[in-house]
Amino acid sequence: MATLTWNPEIYGRYADERSRPYVELISRVAADEPSRVADLGCGSGALTAMLGERWPDADVMGTDSSPEMIAQAPMDLPSNVTIALEDINEFDAAGYDVVVSNAALQWVPNHRDLIDKWADSLASGSWLAWQVPGNFDAPSHVLMRDLAESATWRDRVGGVLRGPEGVDNPVDYAARLHAHGFEVDAWETTYVHVLAGEDPVLGWVRGTGLRPVLEALGEVDGFEFEQQYSELLREAYPTTSAGTLFPFRRVFCVGRKR
Repeated sequence: MATLTWNPEIYGRYADERSRPYVELISRVAADEPSRVADLGCGSGALTAMLGERWPDADVMGTDSSPEMIAQAPMDLPSNVTIALEDINEFDAAGYDVVVSNAALQWVPNHRDLIDKWADSLASGSWLAWQVPGNFDAPSHVLMRDLAESATWRDRVGGVLRGPEGVDNPVDYAARLHAHGFEVDAWETTYVHVLAGEDPVLGWVRGTGLRPVLEALGEVDGFEFEQQYSELLREAYPTTSAGTLFPFRRVFCVGRKR
């Protein structure tokens, strides 16, 4: 997949909702005094600060492939946290005690091979943990793919979107780590986000899953695609008195190498 251009402002509009899985992921990592910690696909690094605060004696490295995201790194990060521009495919896990990745591996088609590589490289007692969206068969993504594959759009954006095969379920991820000698805690959670405003689901996916379509189409055609897509989303996710209810399934896997 070609490198996407990320807009930190759009992505950050639902920062609270996006941070909750990160908190729940790292809470299951029971490392006592790690020396080296990595956060892969860290975005701006705002959440990586939690790792630096939790393990103040560790050398914490956050990496991301988006220059736009890295440019937004907070100025007040803990002194033991460094944020760097790096392709996740280039990461070498050897020597790390904790490796985490939150909502990034779904963008990497070969991430299963990377998990195998990291698992082999990590020493006994090290931790490997990740979270990926598991909502590729939800209406938000099915409608997006169906529209992209329609007669109107398929010549320009057909095939650019990922399907459910892009990520695994908790059982498959657990089996993968077990095969590398890990004790594993794997699970899934469906969050029901209550979103406010006009076309809030469109606003959510505009910052993530819709990026490949918008980049392929450009501003004018992208706007037309959004108009058609938003009509479908309004029917699939009607507004209620509380707001728009947006279920979002996420898949977690945490392992400690024996």
